[in-house]
Amino acid sequence: MQVPILTIAEREAHTTMIEIGKIQTLVIDHVSKIGPYLADPGDPGKTILLPGKEMPKNARAGDELEAFVYRDSSDRPIATLRRPKILLGEMKPLKVGSITKVGAFMDWGLEKDLLLPYHEQTAKVQIGREYLVFLYLDKSRRLCATMKVYNELKSESPYKEGDWVDGYVYQINPELGAFVAVNYQYHGLIPKKELGDDIHCGNLVHARVSEIRKRDGKLTLSPNKKGYKEIPSDAKIILRRLEKEGGFLPFNDKTPPAVIMREFGISKAAFKRAVGHLLKIRRITLTREGMQQVKKGH
Repeated sequence: MQVPILTIAEREAHTTMIEIGKIQTLVIDHVSKIGPYLADPGDPGKTILLPGKEMPKNARAGDELEAFVYRDSSDRPIATLRRPKILLGEMKPLKVGSITKVGAFMDWGLEKDLLLPYHEQTAKVQIGREYLVFLYLDKSRRLCATMKVYNELKSESPYKEGDWVDGYVYQINPELGAFVAVNYQYHGLIPKKELGDDIHCGNLVHARVSEIRKRDGKLTLSPNKKGYKEIPSDAKIILRRLEKEGGFLPFNDKTPPAVIMREFGISKAAFKRAVGHLLKIRRITLTREGMQQVKKGH
């Protein structure tokens, strides 16, 4: 049976209740030769395709699935059971995989890379490097990344003076200091006088809240310079990965060496030394399932 070709407007009409850029619970409405069609439980008249290669074994009509919805390479709304590295409205560092005439494309864990348009770049990007981006919907309802994260950060945070926080340095102003996305959500600034030679764009920093500005609630930060310098490069790789994955990683000293090399690019021995150091300085805890990041210092 030939699959009907719909216009973009018609496809949008069929997916009105299914949200682009979010993980949501959908129900298998029916199964076709090219894969199952998923529907919103609250509006079963609207369906979206899940490619057949992603259909779980023994799945059948009526089953619920947690799916992420985005647009495929043909600009059609489509579902996937993969969890991307970033969701709509979130801020995370992503790596540039390629650069084309329309912009840079970033690895976000799905088959189709995420577009970072040229007009959303605040600096010239390089292949293989990570940049902090915010995920938004453009005028055509396509998911895109932007490096213009300042206006997406919030001023009112749950922190108080003296708290230790983790953040990502996304810009350095020689006159003001380093701008930090605290927990990828809140405004933070390391003043110029507090900057050291070891703080650069792209750094993860562990810093103490030295002041909460009365006029706007933004955080002034004082970095733990000694502790930061003492963290070996292999441990920084693990910390960076923990930040990207929400504070938990399913790896420990039982993980095979080949998996460690594939995931972190370091040997099993180097991994164990790095984990031991992070345990010693109380940046992580270990469980049977993996490692958990400790968000605040003591």
